[in-house]
Amino acid sequence: MTSFIFPGQGSQYLAMAKDFNDNFKIASQTFEEIEDYTSMNIRDIIFNDHSNKLDITEFTQICIFSASYTIFKTLINEKKIEIKNSNIMLGHSLGEYTALACSNKISLKDCSLILKKRGKLMNNAVPPNVSGMAALIGKDATFIQKIIDRNNLNLEIANDNSQIQIVISGNLNEIKDSKELFLKNDIKKFIILNVSAAFHSNYMLDAQKELSIEIENLNFNQNNIKIISNYDAEVYNDYKLIKKNLQLQMANKVEWTKSIKKLESIGAMNLIEIGPNKVLSGLIRRISNRFDIISINKISDIDLYDPK
Repeated sequence: MTSFIFPGQGSQYLAMAKDFNDNFKIASQTFEEIEDYTSMNIRDIIFNDHSNKLDITEFTQICIFSASYTIFKTLINEKKIEIKNSNIMLGHSLGEYTALACSNKISLKDCSLILKKRGKLMNNAVPPNVSGMAALIGKDATFIQKIIDRNNLNLEIANDNSQIQIVISGNLNEIKDSKELFLKNDIKKFIILNVSAAFHSNYMLDAQKELSIEIENLNFNQNNIKIISNYDAEVYNDYKLIKKNLQLQMANKVEWTKSIKKLESIGAMNLIEIGPNKVLSGLIRRISNRFDIISINKISDIDLYDPK
């Protein structure tokens, strides 16, 4: 049983998927199609980034999606993969949208437009330098939550990425003030993340409500490919439930550890990570050493995948 997984924000890098664009007609056509839908020069941002937009949330999300989707389309074209035979897809935060597009649950046009909207809403949800996020290395979500509760910290767990990597969201000053407390409680590393706001927290509630209206109007297709939701780490095929969970995603915790444990419990042990960098492969190996993982983000990686 093979599952495709797709990365979220933070995986981007300059010139991601450029080798695909330069060497495969289907890749350049896919980039062009997304650019037509969004009226954005996405390849100029990804390949050149003269205006320093690649790390700005408003542009980051659509760029990562474009790179991931383009790599996926190239892979299935080169390897003659029948998508209808895929079992499960999932992604981390914006990667869940990539999974929905690659599984044909929603159209490329709809996904491109909603991610353009999502990136802008999340970027503008909070004034700059008010809220933020930090990665805590060394303990699991239960341990971190106990520290938060015991010390009455106004912070939230945004991403449960693995048993030893948790991301918190909240007021930026409160996050900075909490650093020494966490380090005194056996946290090995405390890293302030370069993001514009406190994603996957209550700071996103207004933006989530606005995006929810857009999601409600999306046309979902019913097929045999299942999706694991970031919101509750459960497996779904009913588009109504997938839509409902997607509407709750932006202001709630990404249950990545539970999602991977869910894959393990149902025996989906062959994973293909599609998209820039190998962030998810690293996280998954910290969660379980039982998976067979291939990461595809450059042309030479294509030959690693044998659909047989």
